[in-house]
Amino acid sequence: MTRRRAANGLIAAGLLLVAAACNPTVKIEAPDKPIEINLNVKIEQEVRVKVDRELDNVLAKNPDLF
Repeated sequence: MTRRRAANGLIAAGLLLVAAACNPTVKIEAPDKPIEINLNVKIEQEVRVKVDRELDNVLAKNPDLF
């Protein structure tokens, strides 16, 4: 029975050594290239408002166009 305990002790010690050798590491580093953010923005509303105002002005000057 003492041999079995000794073997179990050696196995446990070996598992502890293996577990202690596996230390996970996390490295945080800044990227080499700058971060690029692409913003696809449509500016249709501003153009439409300007066209609508111009049309309102033209129709106000000439109410018989349509």
